[in-house]
This record gives sequence, C-alpha cells and structure tokens, in this order.
Amino acid sequence: MLESQREPVPFNDDNEMDTALAFLSFSRSCVLKKLDGLDEEQLRRNLVVSDTTLLGLVQHLTGAERYWFGYTVAGDSRYADAGMGMTVAEDEPAEQVIADYRAAIADSDAHVRAFGNLDVRTARPVNEEPRTLRWVLAHMTGETARHAGHADILRELVDGVTGR
Repeated sequence: MLESQREPVPFNDDNEMDTALAFLSFSRSCVLKKLDGLDEEQLRRNLVVSDTTLLGLVQHLTGAERYWFGYTVAGDSRYADAGMGMTVAEDEPAEQVIADYRAAIADSDAHVRAFGNLDVRTARPVNEEPRTLRWVLAHMTGETARHAGHADILRELVDGVTGR
C-alpha cells in the first residue's frame, strides 16, 4: 500500500519567512501523521537496532524544538538542557509525549513570530557565535524532515502505511 498518507508540499512563496515556516510546519505535520491510528504498543514498538521508536522520535523533536527555539533563539534558560533522548519512560503516556510536542511547536512558532525577522541573531551562541533565526529555521526543518523520514520507515514496518 504505497503513499496512503500523501500530503502535498506547501506552495507558500509570498516571502522568505512564510516559506520557511510552511516547510517546517509541513515536516512537523509529516511526523505527527505517522502516529495517526496507532496504539500505545505500536508507538513504542522497537523495530530497529538503534532502539528508535515513533514515540522516541517525537520526544527527541520536542527537546529539539525547546532547545533551538526556546533556549537558543529566545534565551530561555529553562531549556538549556532540554532532553533530546529517544527513550521514552514506560510511565510516560504516549498522549502526553505527543501533547508535549504540539505545545513545543506552538511555543516555537510564537518565538519565531515574536522576532518576525529572519536576520535577528540568536540570544545564545551556536559554536560560540550567534546565528540568525533563518539559520535556526533551516536547521530545524532539516532535523525534523530527517526524522520524518525515519518515522515513515518505522510506520511502514508497524503496519504498512506510507506516504509523507
């Protein structure tokens, strides 16, 4: 069953910010779509040697959102050590992990909109040098898209569902 979850890429092209946010949102949506219709066991199912699971990818991306947008862009020290591990505690319900990701996304988008200018420099340095919001958006889009691909493969192994 090929491309059963197909979603078209965004065609936002009005300005650089709109395009950047559209592609990051698309990548996030692709990750979340991989979880649709799966139960707790399927979300936690270990199918590869690295122990990467669908739920673990979501937990990792939650930490990445908080670190890159909350700490690096906005300077919020609460997220200096945002956990980016992929092992989800057994007592952490899947719905909470997913809700945390959605909340982190909303917070990240609020930070981006608050700055509103892709040339603004990060509050915290990256490799000892502030980067632009543009750089962080590109980095997080790449990170999220890469893990969306991992999620696509894991979902196909769980039940055969594929597509972006």
